[in-house]
Amino acid sequence: WYWQKEKREPYVKFMDTNYPPSFSYEDFGPLFTAEFFDANQWADILKASGARYVVLTSKHHEGFTLWGSKYSWNWNAVDVGPKRDLVAELAASVRNRTDLHFGLYHSLFEWFNPLFLEDATNAFKTRKFPTSKSLPELYEIVTKYQPEIIWSDGDGNAPDTYWNSTGFLAWLYNDSPVRDTVVTNDRWGTGSMCTHGGFYTCRDHYNPGHLLPHKWENCMTIDRHSWGYRRDAPLRDYLAIEDLVKELAETVSCGGNLLMNIGPTHDGRIAVVFEERLRQMGAWLEVNGEAIYGTKPWRAQNDTVTPGVWYTFSPKEGKVNAIFLNWPISGILELGEPQAKIGETQVKLAGYKDLLKWVALGEKGMVIALPQLTPQQLPCQWGWTLQLTDVN
Repeated sequence: WYWQKEKREPYVKFMDTNYPPSFSYEDFGPLFTAEFFDANQWADILKASGARYVVLTSKHHEGFTLWGSKYSWNWNAVDVGPKRDLVAELAASVRNRTDLHFGLYHSLFEWFNPLFLEDATNAFKTRKFPTSKSLPELYEIVTKYQPEIIWSDGDGNAPDTYWNSTGFLAWLYNDSPVRDTVVTNDRWGTGSMCTHGGFYTCRDHYNPGHLLPHKWENCMTIDRHSWGYRRDAPLRDYLAIEDLVKELAETVSCGGNLLMNIGPTHDGRIAVVFEERLRQMGAWLEVNGEAIYGTKPWRAQNDTVTPGVWYTFSPKEGKVNAIFLNWPISGILELGEPQAKIGETQVKLAGYKDLLKWVALGEKGMVIALPQLTPQQLPCQWGWTLQLTDVN
């Protein structure tokens, strides 16, 4: 898109420098080889990340499908390049080796598809593209792979009536093989984002910082500048684990889910920097998972006195979780929101055995004495959780 449509100078120059003069986008097909793609290895990394679901891009805006779609002749991973059904392989590994829910991303429109361009020229009064390509593909992936998440994207500035989104969704929720298990997002045509859908995405990198009345997802990238893999990306362009833990705490406290994007390589690998981030996240969740999984937003999302403290609520245990991102030098953490009850309220540090001492601050708020620990004794890095029981 940047190279051929917008003709942005760095992209045009990159192609001129690194590829033969007549090289077309289609010529990338055979270069996408995936020879190192090992679905079991991917599944193991995904499991180690502590994730509860995974969404694979089955087809992006250039129309290349990662399964052997009969609606994408000679422009799919079975006919060209890997000569493998990558969707089937990952679905099988995720289901056999993990408890993760398996989801599929699918782009409705395609940048350069002549049928779509013709419909767009006709102001979407004709519907050649959705009826012959986009919708058949959606029915195909649901029937064939039975994903539990359909992550739709790319409305191409066309209304939901052009895509027949309501017709497809009615089938999905009433008659499809996943009708009892599937969830969908909100990208089904112009004007539907943040308005209709099982969960809202609103926009890429969406993190409102306050509670939303509807379930939502923060869909963001570990590489600050790209949804794909960049061979030339320097380390500073990747979010550090501290950034990711902060993003997770903020998102969950405001009622959202976090969908972290990683771009795999053309030869089928999850780059080591992405693997490290995922495993770090898993290590953090191993200690602090109770403050994330199965939680609901509390009456306050972040603390009024100490910045960098985010709250979640565990309804089963009746616990308030205070996730704090900075360990105070004084060893004393002041919280402005919880109302403690003398003789009843208990405070624990996740991953540490002893109860902590605390003092109430008038009507509202409390001061907590953190244990004096060496860096080696800390239960985890990058952020910690206080578990408060019997607080108002």
